[in-house]
Amino acid sequence: MTTDFSFQQAFESLTSQLASVVFYAFEINDVAIPMVLIWLISGALVFTCYLGFINVRGFGHAIGLLKNNRSSGASGEISPFQALSTALSGTVGTGNIAGVAIAISLGGPGATFWMIVAGLLGMSTKFVECTLAVKYRQINPDGSVSGGPMYYIKAALDKFNLPLTGTVLAMAFSVFVIFGSAGFVHVNQGFVQVQSVTGFDNAWLFGAIYALLVGAVIIGGLKSIARVTSKLVPLMCGIYLAASLLVMFTHFSAIPSALWLIVQGAFTPEAGYGGFIGVLIQGFRRAAYSNEAGIGSSPIAHAAAKTKDPVSQGFVGLLEPFIDTVVICTITALVIILTGAYQTPGLDGVQITSGAFASVVSWFPWVLMVALLLFGFSTVISWSYYGLTGWRYLVGHDKRLSQLYKVLFCLIVSIGAVPNVMAVFDFIDSMIFLMAVPNILALYLLLPEVKADLKAYWQKLTPQRQP
Repeated sequence: MTTDFSFQQAFESLTSQLASVVFYAFEINDVAIPMVLIWLISGALVFTCYLGFINVRGFGHAIGLLKNNRSSGASGEISPFQALSTALSGTVGTGNIAGVAIAISLGGPGATFWMIVAGLLGMSTKFVECTLAVKYRQINPDGSVSGGPMYYIKAALDKFNLPLTGTVLAMAFSVFVIFGSAGFVHVNQGFVQVQSVTGFDNAWLFGAIYALLVGAVIIGGLKSIARVTSKLVPLMCGIYLAASLLVMFTHFSAIPSALWLIVQGAFTPEAGYGGFIGVLIQGFRRAAYSNEAGIGSSPIAHAAAKTKDPVSQGFVGLLEPFIDTVVICTITALVIILTGAYQTPGLDGVQITSGAFASVVSWFPWVLMVALLLFGFSTVISWSYYGLTGWRYLVGHDKRLSQLYKVLFCLIVSIGAVPNVMAVFDFIDSMIFLMAVPNILALYLLLPEVKADLKAYWQKLTPQRQP
């Protein structure tokens, strides 16, 4: 017990100091505004406007590409759908369940509105990221793919005659993604739910079993991860959405009031929630954590897609924030608001969402437990690949070094159930938001290229298929 407590103290102290640097904020009328969120929000706005609202006019075409899912004769390791599934499994996770609950408990129902706005804008960012990830990927002699922000960051700075800066930033991104790949959040919140539902309280044993299951999947590499996630994503989303819709149906008459509360709270929040800017910041921060647009994680998965045109995978990629934030996060928020669970004292993170489900049917927390474990597990295995890509960028593709990373990753996963929830969120938030700094810089530098590639792509299509 003393060991656990000491570990928690050390972890909380470290993450608190790290978060204070990463989320450095300036104040306007006593409201703290983190600089890194301005970086993400302004980027999403610029990309959306510069590309002529590609998030809206390209949505139908993205759906069509996903339905076709053609990959014959193209370079890559996995199909476009598998790339989307792998990327979605990395984003659709604990943030959709526990993260939304935290945002609403801190920012009120109005935070939901800004999560939706952030998700819609993030679609444009994701389009740019995924297009560039495929464009600048490297096909290795064995047919495997190496790709992601570290490659287009280096290419972007090289084009501006700053090769050393490009190397440093690409390596920095790789370091951030390695540390950001730690599955603490998902293991921790999975344990919290298992503990609250079953009474099982051995965090170390839970972590060890979790790590063994993760190891069994990631040992086979990206193709193994893609096979698992392409089956897990539809299953876990189906289970969670079915349970959520049942809760919403039970409170069907209150849905209009809940929607009005979301809109009203977004613009006229109660003083206790920190004012308009405070609610906006909570919404955008949680949306960024959930869909990771601008962070640069999921482009690593999209880089491996079998596709002949980078822009086509960019369209597939823009569906991520829509599914993750606009659909799943909004449904989670409605469940929490309709049941009033966010106003229950003494609950934190996933406990709020669990309480919302339990208020309708007593055994619903069991359903949430299964959904949360699936969400978390799929996220952990996807991020293991992201971290491995960063690791290989730094140390090379030696198989022994790759296996070493996988062993270290599983060891870290095994202790993920021990720290408390807020310390865990602070640590992961810090890592993923640091990734956004070099990533979005490269997106700005290469944006004219993306616009030119998009124009050429539309011209190749028949007039009937152009927006």
